Amino acid sequence: MAQRALIRWYAGLWMILGLVPQAMGVWDRPDDIKFTTLAVLAVLALTYPITGSSPGGPAARRYAYLGVLIAGTGAVSYLMDGAASLLIVTLPHFWIFAGSPRRAVVLSGAATAATVAGNIVQQAPDGKVLTGNVIATLIGYAAGSLFGLWMHRVVGQRDERARLLAADLEATQRQLAEAQRRQGAAEERERLAREIHDTLAQGFASIVVLAEAARNGIAADPERSAQQLVSIERTARENLAEARVLVASGAGAPAAPAGAAPAGAAPAGAAPASIAGALRRTLDRFTEDTGLTVTAELPEVDCDRTARIALLRCTQESLANVRKHAAASTVGVVLERHPHGIELEITDDGRGFPAAEARTAGEATGFGLDGMRRRLAELGGELTVTSSPGDGTRVLALIPPHPGSGER
Repeated sequence: MAQRALIRWYAGLWMILGLVPQAMGVWDRPDDIKFTTLAVLAVLALTYPITGSSPGGPAARRYAYLGVLIAGTGAVSYLMDGAASLLIVTLPHFWIFAGSPRRAVVLSGAATAATVAGNIVQQAPDGKVLTGNVIATLIGYAAGSLFGLWMHRVVGQRDERARLLAADLEATQRQLAEAQRRQGAAEERERLAREIHDTLAQGFASIVVLAEAARNGIAADPERSAQQLVSIERTARENLAEARVLVASGAGAPAAPAGAAPAGAAPAGAAPASIAGALRRTLDRFTEDTGLTVTAELPEVDCDRTARIALLRCTQESLANVRKHAAASTVGVVLERHPHGIELEITDDGRGFPAAEARTAGEATGFGLDGMRRRLAELGGELTVTSSPGDGTRVLALIPPHPGSGER
């Protein structure tokens, strides 16, 4: 677009500075010379929009236009005893429409020769050959050719730089797309690993513990063992449902993150409708499977779907750690809403562990506390673990408010 606008501006200047002065200069000449010259100038003016207005047009039309220019400048030079100014103003036409520097030099040279020839033929009766007009024509042609070659080189270098920049940009875009693809794949693998840990792995761990208890107590307390077998069956069914959800999610099917865990908080693959209800079901299953005493303060708290899943997963992971490591007798769970967000506190009276170990527990366990921290961090929240040997453990999850986000 910029090139087209520049060519249009030049065409206007060519007519104003090239054709109009010639028409004014011939006005006081004899009628035959005046009208013939005006006719030639009119042909030049009309030929441009008809055949030469597009540098990218058909070659035959462009070369026909340049041929008219060559003949026209020679005719005007003959009629007006020279046309150096018209030739000099006309030279850019050859560089615009010739298609290559070599053709531009040759064709503009032909126009120069026609102009010089017209002037020489007109001045031949007087014996004048090397007139001022001829000298100006030759100097104008030489200067125009040098300037055109220099501009062609400058434009070529600019185009080459633009081509290299475009190639670099394309390569950078490909690298960025590949990096984003790898990052997306890594994030998806991490998400699936975290979901597997929080659902299937915890479920299988629960099945192992219940199976061992049922096997050891089947003779002494068959009723309790039967109850544990029921829990094993239920947990296995829930794990199967969770596995189907994860497979659908990994295959690209639109599946919601699982809202239920092996502890039975909610239907597999669905977000719990009520976080308080989901936590109660989780705690009931935990009490049923472990026999530990659980105290809970679980008021109804309004939060979006993602926050409900995060709080549920934090509870499941904390209870799994209590079962595996704490040797506790009592567990307390408190859910509260504050102006600064939703807090979930889980405490136990177990053996505890050093505070330094609490700070690095996520790195040691891979997907345990570290997975909880990542879930909360995605929501702008944080996880605090406080513990010391013999004093139990306190896990505090905080999710800041997100007005208007998520579904209810």
